[in-house]
Amino acid sequence: MLKTFGPKNIGKFIFMVKLGLKYVNIYKKTFFHPFITLKPAYEELSKERQNYSNAVLDYLNLNVKVIGSLPKEDRVLYAINHRSLLDIMVMEHVFETESKNGAWIAKQELFESPIYGKFFEYSGCISVDLDNKRGLLSFFKNIKKTFKKVNNMNLYMFPEGERYKGAGITSFQSGASKIAKANKLKIIPVYIAGDNRIIFEDAPYKEKQTITVYIGNEVSHETLEEEYTEFYTAALKSHND
Repeated sequence: MLKTFGPKNIGKFIFMVKLGLKYVNIYKKTFFHPFITLKPAYEELSKERQNYSNAVLDYLNLNVKVIGSLPKEDRVLYAINHRSLLDIMVMEHVFETESKNGAWIAKQELFESPIYGKFFEYSGCISVDLDNKRGLLSFFKNIKKTFKKVNNMNLYMFPEGERYKGAGITSFQSGASKIAKANKLKIIPVYIAGDNRIIFEDAPYKEKQTITVYIGNEVSHETLEEEYTEFYTAALKSHND
């Protein structure tokens, strides 16, 4: 939610709504295409999400600096900290640099939003209902089926489960570890430095501002939270030095 509705934020809101509506229609052409198969569909939707994200970052006058590198191989679950909606756009920009295809794991309630629900659904995000056992079973079956048909697939996930408003990071939910184990995925930790809530509130900027993203080495699904915390601590120290 925007703190104020001055001309700066009104302009930002209008820009993002108009652009979002444009891309919902772009996503729909692929999402409802009668002949497209899963692999080219995810490739096309990933490309269009990246295009959308780059357009927003350009409007906000934000640059992304990456410390570390993405693995060359696919079938990776990227475990990312989460403080703002801007996190998704920042990461889509990072994934574009290596032409990565993938899908975001998002809570079912986001798909039910009257404002941006269709944006999540049509752009190829995968919903999960954490409070419904039948829904969870269907979710895991859907993920497994997708990986069988899309060999260059990756998953993007916020292990904290939702945006964290406190300092640092908070405890992880079990979903990321379970998904990685069930589908034999490598896990790569990612830390977005700074507070994207404040950065987003203050944008757009007259002068280019930079958001720094740290990419770590592979961690185990069995010790994901412990290893992520070690990675985060080292990245934060490096960022503050």
